[in-house]
Amino acid sequence: MPSKLIMGTQWGDEGKGKITDLMAEDCELVVRFQGGNNAGHTIVIGEMTYKLHILPSGILRKNVISVIGNGLVIDPEKLFQELVNLDELGVQKGELKISDRAHVIMPYHKIIDSLEEEKKGSLAAGTTKRGIGPCYSDKISRFGLRICDLIDPEELEHKLKVAYPVKKAYIEALGGTLDLSFEDLLATYTEHGKKIAPFVCDTSVLINEALAQGKNVLFEGAQGIHLDIDHGIYPYNTSSATITGGCCTGAGVPPKSINKVIGTVKAYTSRVGTGPFPTELFDDVGERIGSVGKEFGTTTGRQRRVGWLDLVMVRYSSRICGLDSIVLTKADVLSGLEEIKVCTHYLFEGEEMHDFPASMKKLEKCEPVYHTLPGWPEMSPEDWAECRKNGRNGLPKNLAAYVTFIEANLGVPIEILSHGPGRDENIHLC
Repeated sequence: MPSKLIMGTQWGDEGKGKITDLMAEDCELVVRFQGGNNAGHTIVIGEMTYKLHILPSGILRKNVISVIGNGLVIDPEKLFQELVNLDELGVQKGELKISDRAHVIMPYHKIIDSLEEEKKGSLAAGTTKRGIGPCYSDKISRFGLRICDLIDPEELEHKLKVAYPVKKAYIEALGGTLDLSFEDLLATYTEHGKKIAPFVCDTSVLINEALAQGKNVLFEGAQGIHLDIDHGIYPYNTSSATITGGCCTGAGVPPKSINKVIGTVKAYTSRVGTGPFPTELFDDVGERIGSVGKEFGTTTGRQRRVGWLDLVMVRYSSRICGLDSIVLTKADVLSGLEEIKVCTHYLFEGEEMHDFPASMKKLEKCEPVYHTLPGWPEMSPEDWAECRKNGRNGLPKNLAAYVTFIEANLGVPIEILSHGPGRDENIHLC
């Protein structure tokens, strides 16, 4: 199929970066369509581990054009540093294109992010404090700076003259300080504009022309569907549209241009940040899963909360995003457990609930109802290699039953089972 969309079906951290890199091998363009450097995509190639935050996961393929779409917010300093990091590692990067309509994260956004989180108390989302939310707020209130402004010195100065005193006053009202002078800010970002200009174009034109020519285009989401600004666990979510529709607005493409929607599902559930988590584990099993799965945020380094797989969440994701297939990741982490639980529905005040609620107050009171399956034994690299040769038929009986149970409950086929971070650690099931 010419175009595919890869998205996370839970709270992020489902392995989208690895799967995007894997599927990018057959693509001409890889397009990131939302979020900022609050996202973290880890890709392992051989002995090397690459941690990307703003760059699309196709950047490690030298024959791929990587596109940062209009739906992103960009911190120029972090973008430049990420490019330098790859150069220092000797990576032969693919070509990079950046939308002239993407918004720019400014230093005052990061200060406001930190100050607002402090003021929110129990409603704090546990943000990365990288200025993502305040930048999106400026975008929605029509008070933001876009990349097209950044590369136009006159327009940059004009807009900063208006924004600077407003942001300075707001920061001071929150009890903070904006140490940068207007002159320093203008000089710094004028230089950023010069540096970023060679990458800038109308990426919507680029993407749609590629699609019209029948080229393979891969769209890459960041975070997960349950962090979506409309459909996620508001207010403990992110500030962008992480669902299928967000791809259309964030990349500038029509819905009919997306031929296949692939959801990445972690074999258990994890998340960074605050908010209700019905299947969260606080016992030795939870500690084991977190330890074996190396559950630490790529961007923040914070330890992730972990729990059993929650099919209420994933069914919701499938319904609003129209999943055509699933990639099940980190199945290897559950190896060696005597039994494995899967949440099939909730109980709320004694009543069964099969749909994910909007109210966080309600979600906090939801009790998970589990189906228990027998676990499968620890598996060596050689065992997994044998599975790769034989596909679905080569899976241990209990792992095959786990896969079948998930498929039956979601009504969506699992096409790939990922059992490690490496490019080749995948079992193709269909």
